[in-house]
Order: sequence, then structure tokens, then C-alpha cells
Amino acid sequence: MNWPYELQIGWRYTRAGRATRRNGFISFISGVSMLGIALGVAALIIVLSVMNGFQKEVRDRMLSVISHVEVYAADGQALPDWRAVAEQAARHPQVRGAAPYVSAQALIAHGELMRGALVRGISPAEEPQVTPLAQQLKDTVLPRLVAGEWGIVLGGELARALGVREGDKITVVAPSGQVTPAGVVPRLKQMTVVGTFEAGHYEYDSALALMHLDDAAKLFRVEGPTGVQLRLADVHRAREVAGELAQMLTGSLLISDWTRQNRNWFAAVQLEKRMMFIILTLIVAVAAFNLVSTLVMTVTDKRADIAILRTLGASPASIMGIFMVQGATSGVIGTASGLLLGLAVAFNIDVIVPAIERAFNASFLPSSIYLISRMPSDPQASDIVPIVAISLVLAFVATLYPSWRASRVQPAEALRYE
Repeated sequence: MNWPYELQIGWRYTRAGRATRRNGFISFISGVSMLGIALGVAALIIVLSVMNGFQKEVRDRMLSVISHVEVYAADGQALPDWRAVAEQAARHPQVRGAAPYVSAQALIAHGELMRGALVRGISPAEEPQVTPLAQQLKDTVLPRLVAGEWGIVLGGELARALGVREGDKITVVAPSGQVTPAGVVPRLKQMTVVGTFEAGHYEYDSALALMHLDDAAKLFRVEGPTGVQLRLADVHRAREVAGELAQMLTGSLLISDWTRQNRNWFAAVQLEKRMMFIILTLIVAVAAFNLVSTLVMTVTDKRADIAILRTLGASPASIMGIFMVQGATSGVIGTASGLLLGLAVAFNIDVIVPAIERAFNASFLPSSIYLISRMPSDPQASDIVPIVAISLVLAFVATLYPSWRASRVQPAEALRYE
């Protein structure tokens, strides 16, 4: 194939041999630059993939307990007709399930121990339609929640903190007191622990309690369900669907989606990802701009070649193109190598990390300390494409000044002492 001579000469300079000490040193500097770019790109891909994996893992565990969208009365009281609200919401093509709930803060006491908890009254029949946790418990624990029997299901950590097991009695203290001739006294109800659950998310395992919807309504003195939980086909469209439901539903209702309920956590994760991206991009930038020194040394070494090419009729633009090809080729090779290395590690991190742990007899994520005991990874094109693009752009920008200097070499000056 008849390639332009700028490409041929630029490629030849890129694989410059080691015939002389200077050429060998230039080749070494060029190799270090490519290695730096490759390691920087690979590090960016691996770190962002692991952060995506952690975010996905925590999000999935969180959404196993909570619904995607909640619709509740603006005054915090019971909905006049929760079934009508559920039927209206079900008309949206994204809604896959609906279930009523009563939610309130309370204190749970056992002996001398007392813990604050979020008590959620649920319907054992409808709840499995909206939360994976209820789907897991529908054949074991949920049937034990019978209206009028005052049973309660505690998160595993909450049960351990209170020192209770299945069959033990606990006391639930409602937030609003009861007015008596002697004054306002707390409203107490003794309940039986009929089971526990492990959601895998400490916040809910340590502070969530489930009871029957009717019992919760009586305990917290509401006329019925205070809201409706909705499950969507696409969890990522929760905010969009919530806005559309706000226009569809009638009545004085408030609508909240899971991204707003956990806004601070997701904002913190996005900030960490952004800062890690900036910090690791600096590594790629340093490696890319090492190409400047490589090309400057190459231009100095090839002054005679440049002069000969100019006397043969090569234009300054052609000379500039030759050295831009050399620098850009190094950038492309380094970026491609880093991309392959990063993806190889990101897709096999569940094999690599255990092997390292066995080799060094260490545990990076002890299950007794961290929420997640394995290293998750979730490579996403939305992260990888910008990384590759930025690396290529930085490598290209690094070639501009040395290439421009090469195009300014005067043949007479270069050949005077040759």
C-alpha cells in the first residue's frame, strides 16, 4: 500500500533502533512515556470500575429493602383510598408493582436496652411486589405477620443490639404520647419477635422493623396506609417517573424517589469518582507530556535528516506531520495497551484479588468490618470512552510544540557542520 511518506518516516522514527547510544536513549525515553500512559489509563479504568462496582453493590442492597418510588399524603395522615392511588399509578408503563405502607419512628426496648428504629407497617400479601427482601421472606417470615397478633420482624443487627431472638417479647414506644388525667404518658405496646432478616445493608439491618399494616395503623393512630410504594421496570428512571406521576395522580400527594431519599450518599460517591478521575488523569498527563522531551531529543538528533528532506522539497507542514505521527503513534500504543490491561484486570478482579490475598495471607475487605467482603467491579463505557479520548488528546497536544520546532529548522543551518 502506498502510504504518505510522512506516515512512513514517522513510523520509522517511532521504532528507532539502538544503533547509537543517543538513539538507544531516545528509544528508552519513548518506551517509558508509552508505559506511563498505559499504566495511567489502566489505573483510571480499574479504579473507576471498582468504584462503580461498590456503588452498584450498595445500591442493589439498598433497593432490596426500599421501593423505587413512594407516594404519600402531604399532611402525613392516611390516604383516603390507597387502592385508587395504586390503580392510577399502575397506568404508567414503568410501574410494575404497588403496596401500601405505614411508616413511623419509634423506640424499641428489651430489658434495659433501647434502640431507635424505623417501623414500617406492611401488607404481607402486597409487599413482595415492591421489594426483593419481601420476595425472599414471603414464604418464611412474612406469613407470621398476622393482624391482631402483634408480631414484629427485626433487622439482624437491631436484634443483636437488643439481645433478642425469635419468640422474645419487646416493647415498642410510639412517638406521640397518650393524654390521661395524670398527664401525657408514652404509648407502649408489647410485641413478639416473629423473625429477623439480613438485607446486607447495615443502615437497614440495624434500624428497620417490619410489622403488619393493620397493627401499625392502630399503634400509630392512623386510619389506614399513609402511602403507597411503587416498583419500576427501570430503576434508573425513578426521578423521571416520579415527575410524570406527579402530573398523573390527583389529590394532595407528595412523591419521592429513591435517589432523593439517599441524595447525600449518591452525591458523595459522585464527588469521589470525579476527584479520583481528576487525580489519576494527572498521571496520564505527566506521561503524555514526557513525549515532549522525547520528540525534542528526536528533533535535535534528526536535524540533518530534516534538512535533507527540506532540500528535496518537503514542506514545513510535512516535517511537522512526520513528528506528529511519531508522537501520536506512541500515544495510541500506550493508550491501547492501557485499555487492554485495565479491562483485563477490571473484568477479572474477582479472581485477581483473592489470588493476591492468598499469596500474602491478607484480607483487603474483612467481612467483620466492611459491608462488602469481595472486590466488585463494573466497567462502564461512559467512563472508559472519556478516559481513552483524554489520553489520545493529551498525547496529540504534546506533539504540537516539538513538531512545530522541527518544521522551523533551516536546511543551511542544519547542514553547516555536517
